[in-house]
Parts: sequence; structure tokens; C-alpha cells
Amino acid sequence: MFTLGEGDNMVQVQLRIPEQTVKEIDMWVDEGKFKSRSDAVKTIIALYEEKVKTMEFFRMLVKRSKEAEENPKILIPLDEKGG
Repeated sequence: MFTLGEGDNMVQVQLRIPEQTVKEIDMWVDEGKFKSRSDAVKTIIALYEEKVKTMEFFRMLVKRSKEAEENPKILIPLDEKGG
């Protein structure tokens, strides 16, 4: 189970989501995957934030890979021999 840290500055918000989604969240809570609806929503948001960070990191890696292909001299050797 993935949960956000307790004690963070929390603000209560009201949101509207489809009834079927609420039923699914309630099912996950009943199955013990989350402590509550609130925990489920916070976790889903945290997972989305992590996905965004991962995609940003991936884009940076792709950019750096292209830079290395265009200018291999910028690469740092991984072995002691230097190549």
C-alpha cells in the first residue's frame, strides 16, 4: 500500500467524480488496499505526480543520449582504462 506522509499541511476539498469510480474506490478500501477514500485519492494523485517526474527524467535521458551521440567526447569512461 502506498500512502502520503501524515502530518503534511492538508486542506479539505470537495470533488465530484463518477459514481462508478466511487464504487471502485470503496471496493479497494474494503479489500484493504487503502485506509479510506481520502487515502485512495491522495495515493492516486501521488502516483500521477511520480509518473510526471519519471516522464521528465526520461525526456532528459533521451536528450542527453542524443547529445552524447552527437559529441561522444563528452562521455565519461566507465572503466579504468578510459575507453
